[in-house]
Amino acid sequence: SELDNLVRKRVAGLPMEVIVGWAQFHGLRIALDAEVFVPRRRTEFLVDQAIELCAAGAVVVDLCCGSGALGVAVATSANAAHPGTSVELHAADIEHPAVACARRNVQPLGGQVYGGDLFEALPRSLRGRVDVLLANVPYVPTEEIALLPSEAREHEPLVTLDGGTDGLTVLRRVAADAVAWLAPGGHLFIETSERQAALAQQIVSDAGLQARVARSEEQDATVIIGTRSLTVTPSA
Repeated sequence: SELDNLVRKRVAGLPMEVIVGWAQFHGLRIALDAEVFVPRRRTEFLVDQAIELCAAGAVVVDLCCGSGALGVAVATSANAAHPGTSVELHAADIEHPAVACARRNVQPLGGQVYGGDLFEALPRSLRGRVDVLLANVPYVPTEEIALLPSEAREHEPLVTLDGGTDGLTVLRRVAADAVAWLAPGGHLFIETSERQAALAQQIVSDAGLQARVARSEEQDATVIIGTRSLTVTPSA
């Protein structure tokens, strides 16, 4: 009877990860609840880029964290690569179900999860200290939401999908404030689509970061990496 119930949920369109209560991401089992964005396997490419630049004991922040999968994956790999040290992990999301879900994944690593809108959720003590800033922001243009698979349209919060008119509204907000929160030499990692990459790179560059595009054809993943200069002093 339990199996029949699970099958009925799947036939109704509920994502498999929500049905079983976890998602496989970067070799980890990430706890997942209903009404929480399901981490996409292509986003593992973003995590790989961040791990390459994550030093021992780095301060890592996962914005728009959803389940907290990105921060957990980066922290787990960094801690394993540097025994005896621990990443200082923070995560934030505007959705209450996501905050509750992320705490289940992040707190076992000694991390903290906050509820609120982007940087407003974070303690001000983190300003100018963030070494790795992960931001899997929504980047689907509003008019294209209707073209998404029903699993996403009907079972994931719209705020986690809708990126505004050109899909880059939230990306602009993150980029605009990132330099003030990054430590000197710190890095922003933000996912976008291949067709949006050139404009997204320019937005990050105009915000005061050294920006480049990383692309994986195999995973169909595009990431903008913005680095704060060692000499830039962020505004108050």
